[in-house]
Amino acid sequence: MLRMVILPLVVCSLVSGAASLDTRALGKLGGIAIAYFMGTTLVASALAVALAFIIRPGAGAQALNTNALGLADALPTNKETVDSFLDLARNLFPSNLVVAAFRTYATDYKIIVRNISVGNVTFEKIPIGTEIEGMNILGLVLFALVLGVALKKLGPEGEELIRFFNSFNEATMVLVSWIMWYVPIGITFLVGSKIVEMEDIVLLVTSLGKYIFASILGHVIHGGIILPLIYFAFTRKNPFSFLLGLITPFATAFATCSSSATLPSMIKCIEENNGVDKRISRFILPIGATVNMDGAAIFQCVAAVFIAQLNNVDLNAGQIFTILVTATAASVGAAGVPAGGVLTIAIILEAIGLPTNDLSLILAVDWIVDRTTTVVNVEGDALGAGILHYLNQKEKTAKEEELDEVNVEAIPNCKSEEETSPLVTHRNQVPTPASTAEPESKESVL
Repeated sequence: MLRMVILPLVVCSLVSGAASLDTRALGKLGGIAIAYFMGTTLVASALAVALAFIIRPGAGAQALNTNALGLADALPTNKETVDSFLDLARNLFPSNLVVAAFRTYATDYKIIVRNISVGNVTFEKIPIGTEIEGMNILGLVLFALVLGVALKKLGPEGEELIRFFNSFNEATMVLVSWIMWYVPIGITFLVGSKIVEMEDIVLLVTSLGKYIFASILGHVIHGGIILPLIYFAFTRKNPFSFLLGLITPFATAFATCSSSATLPSMIKCIEENNGVDKRISRFILPIGATVNMDGAAIFQCVAAVFIAQLNNVDLNAGQIFTILVTATAASVGAAGVPAGGVLTIAIILEAIGLPTNDLSLILAVDWIVDRTTTVVNVEGDALGAGILHYLNQKEKTAKEEELDEVNVEAIPNCKSEEETSPLVTHRNQVPTPASTAEPESKESVL
C-alpha cells in the first residue's frame, strides 16, 4: 500500500517543492543537499572498508560452500562497469514518462559466435538496450524538478497547475495517514514471513556471522554516532530528540527494507513531529530516497572486502580507492527496494576484478542486513532535511534582522515636523518658536 503512493507522492511533492522555492534558493539548497549526500556516503564507504579490514569477515571462511548452505546459484551479473554508469545517465532522461513509471532501462548482452568455418570459434559480447521491471525513479525525479522550475518561471499562468500538484500532494498525504494505521500489523507479518522462509537460519547466521556483524556494526556507528555528530555540528541541537519523532518511519524502513516505501511516512512525521518546512521536506526527501544510500554503501563495501578475503585476494591501495569511489557512485543508482543494493555489489566486484559467483552468500543473509541498511539510509535523509531546514531558517532570520536594523536619517523639515513619519530619525533637533505654535494643516512632503 505504501509503494502504491510512491509515484504520485514523489512527482507531486517535487513539482510543488521546486515551484514554491525561489530559483536561487533552489540551486543553493540543491547544492548543499548533493554535497551532504555525497560527503556522508563517502564517509560511510571509508568506515565500512576500515571495519572490514579490522574484523576480516572473510578470513578463514574459504570452506563456505553454497550447496552445503542450501543456497541457489548466484545471479547472472556479468555487466560491464561502464555500462552500469551509462545506464544511470540514460535513466536520468527517459524517452517516455508513462513507461518510466514501471520500467527501467538496462544494458543486456547478446553473445555472437564468429569464425566457425575456420575452426577457431570466438565469442563476441554485443551490448543491447533492454527495459526491465521497476520504476525509473531517477528519471521521474529529474523531470519533476525541471517541471516545477518551469511552472515557477511561467508566473501567474502556472499557478493553476502548481495548485493542482499541491492539492494532489495533500490528498496523497491523507491516504498515507490512513495507511499508517495498518503499519504495526504489516511490520509483524513482513518480518515474520522472512524468518519462516529460511531453511536453516542458525547455520547461515553462524557461517556468515562475522560478515553480518561487520555490516550491522558499520550501520550502528554511522547511524548512531557519525550522522548525529554531523547534524549537531551544523545546528547545535540535540540530534536524538530530532530522531525520536521519527520512530514510525524507522520501523517502516526496518520492516519493508525500502527507502521509497518509507518516504510517505517520513514526510508526514518529519513535518508534523519535527516541524520541518514543507517546502524543504517535500523537495529534499524524495531526492534523498533516490540518491542518498549511506547504509547501502556500508554493506556493499563490507561485502566487496568479504568476497576478496574469501578468494584470498589482497587488495592494494588502488583497488581500495576504486571500492570507495564505485560504492559511492553506485549507491546513487541503487533502487530503493528490497535487495536493490545487492546487484550494485556486482559493479564493485567487476571494477576490482573479482568473481561475482559468491554473491549468493550475500543474498542469503541480505534480508537481515538490509533492514539496518534501510534504517541508516532514511536516517541520513531525515537529518539532511533537518540541516537544510535549520540553514534556511537561519538565513531567513538574518535577512529579517538586516531589515530591522535599517533606519532612515533625515535633516528635520521645519515646515512639516508635525506630520513627519515616526520612522524618520532626526539629528540635532532644536526646538523653535514655530514648533510651539498651533500647527497648520499641511500636506506631508514625505
